[in-house]
Amino acid sequence: MSTGPAVVSVLRFILLLVFVGWLIIWIVLPTKTYRDSWRPSLQDHLTSTYFGDQGMNLVLFSFPVMFIAALSCVHLHLIQTRKSNKVSYSTYYSTSFASFWRRPASVKTPLGIVTAMELGFAVMFFALLVWSLTNYIHVGFVHLHNMHMKPVPGLKEWEAKLRSVSYRLGLTGNICLAFLFFPVTRGSSILAMFGLTSESSIKYHIWLGHLSMVLFAAHSLGYIIFWGFTHQMAQMLEWSNSHVSNVAGEIAIICAMAMWVTSIPRARQKMFELFFYTHQFYVLYIVFYILHAGVSFFCTILPGIFLFIIDRYLRFLQSYQRAELVSARILPCETIELNFSKSQGLDYNPTSILFINVPSVSKMQWHPFTVTSNSNMEADKLSVVIKSLGSWSQKLYQQLSSNSVDHIRVSVEGPYGPTSLHFLRHKALVMISGGSGITPMISIIREIIFQSTKPDSHVLPVRLICAFKNSADLAILQLLLPISVTPFNFTKLQLQIEAYVTRETQQQPPSHPHKLLQTLWFKPDPLDSPITLVLGQNTWLWLGAIISSSFFLFLFVLGIVNHFYIYPIDHNTGEHYHVSFICLWYMFLVGASIFIVSSAIFIWCKKQNAIEEGKRNQSAKLSTPATDIELQSSPHNHESLIAQATQVQYGTRPDLKKILLETKGSDIGVLVCGPRKMRQEVATVCSSSLAHNLQFESISFNW
Repeated sequence: MSTGPAVVSVLRFILLLVFVGWLIIWIVLPTKTYRDSWRPSLQDHLTSTYFGDQGMNLVLFSFPVMFIAALSCVHLHLIQTRKSNKVSYSTYYSTSFASFWRRPASVKTPLGIVTAMELGFAVMFFALLVWSLTNYIHVGFVHLHNMHMKPVPGLKEWEAKLRSVSYRLGLTGNICLAFLFFPVTRGSSILAMFGLTSESSIKYHIWLGHLSMVLFAAHSLGYIIFWGFTHQMAQMLEWSNSHVSNVAGEIAIICAMAMWVTSIPRARQKMFELFFYTHQFYVLYIVFYILHAGVSFFCTILPGIFLFIIDRYLRFLQSYQRAELVSARILPCETIELNFSKSQGLDYNPTSILFINVPSVSKMQWHPFTVTSNSNMEADKLSVVIKSLGSWSQKLYQQLSSNSVDHIRVSVEGPYGPTSLHFLRHKALVMISGGSGITPMISIIREIIFQSTKPDSHVLPVRLICAFKNSADLAILQLLLPISVTPFNFTKLQLQIEAYVTRETQQQPPSHPHKLLQTLWFKPDPLDSPITLVLGQNTWLWLGAIISSSFFLFLFVLGIVNHFYIYPIDHNTGEHYHVSFICLWYMFLVGASIFIVSSAIFIWCKKQNAIEEGKRNQSAKLSTPATDIELQSSPHNHESLIAQATQVQYGTRPDLKKILLETKGSDIGVLVCGPRKMRQEVATVCSSSLAHNLQFESISFNW
């Protein structure tokens, strides 16, 4: 075994060991053994004048995850630099064991399409919640029984139990909150370590959000009922200087309820802008939650929040720069392709996502779109396709189609996507799309086109099944080929396209024959710059440096503040340092540490990127410019390359069950992106006993 694979294997073992140990802590946390035996012993060893009582929580809950996140960055960097990266990934995922766990286990439940692996982890996490809640309640009732000889004056037994259960519901909700921010950390090394992306993990954030809100709502309601029956409603207005702040908890739950109600699928679809703006309350929610729960609970959920803030700040630094929009292609089906300039060092994989903000349309809204260009074939260009569906995309389409704009200010975040070409592990591909769901398929086909240009390459047979409402939408197939390409042998591709037009019974003439495709070129602006990697080509290493350095800086400054300021007041005077001020210190130091370290590394990387980009531009001037090939082809033009591989059927929908079950081969990758019913139908077929050769993968975006 060579040194590289050996190091990677060792890192994986260490990461697994630390992760399992961290999970064990969560399992034993609610037990009587932990409370009576483990915790006193740990507090004796870990409590100090530098970190106070929180030394134990920082060591048990915060440090392991921060260590995993930083070490994962090193692991991902090594994987990225290994030449055999794609081969090893393909070999691992081609095993029958892994294929079984990727098969859909649930299709039409409220959870949506869930694989066997996802269902297994969901069951285990729910079991952890049940285990924790039952143990918390049991330990609490035992404590009440032991205190039976010293009852609280005027407090009935059922009232004491109600307060105990309400408190334990909050403790259990804290577990959900500890995991809540991991799925929405777009540049997460932990997600990438598990082979996940943020867009594919957003459903986990939704599940955790629902669970936490049920628990926190029950926690709040329980206390309100308790205060009502014990005539202590004045407690709702209490902001104690030595205990939890009830007012802060009430503000937190109000913010959380507003986010929860507007995130219900039907409300979110009909009022997306309300959902988007209401979800910005998450900042207030976290701040007041910490002020309510205290630093002890903050330390248990700190890793997820810490990593999210790092990611959010890096996204801000990238979005602060204006992206250079070079051109736009306008299709007659109310679809546009935006072409950005990018640095040649920016590499990304198919199905990556780019978040876009256009201030002239909306200053606040960010929308995700699939990157359709290929970083290998189009070294200096990045493209996204936008279908005019919602109000935001319609306004953008109207601006561009008016032909009255020569420049548009755009900010971007990303691209974010998978760390490897996982779809190449299959022997053949069947890709199924509905409407704008074809955009991820475009990026995959362009990658396969690039793979076909390699000498002695094995080109995957691809069958694309795409459904459109109108024949005008067929024009989007023009985007399967990029604008500028190195000449390649199209016949080498084993590409079969079957297009279904569902709302028309026959081919319709173009509504604007003279405007089959328009290309707008925008004037350059000196304030615009090509899209670049925020942290340069060694992104994972620099991210690991930010995570480790900012966390240690936080611990260092926190120790100084505790030792020289907070601890003397608490122990050498007759006063108690206000618990809310301690919470504010923790939050301030987290933010300041991240700001200082991230800003310093960002500035350094930006300078290095500018130097490297200058060298590339200099060498590019000396090389021969590539030939631009403007593709004006479509299925309506039988002389086009795409038309040769396309069959169009009108007035019918694809019989997906028949198509899939008749597909021959031992390892067929089935990729689907489109409406929920389409994805569910494909998942149902792939999970049946008649489709052992079909490997299902759903590409859906639920932002």
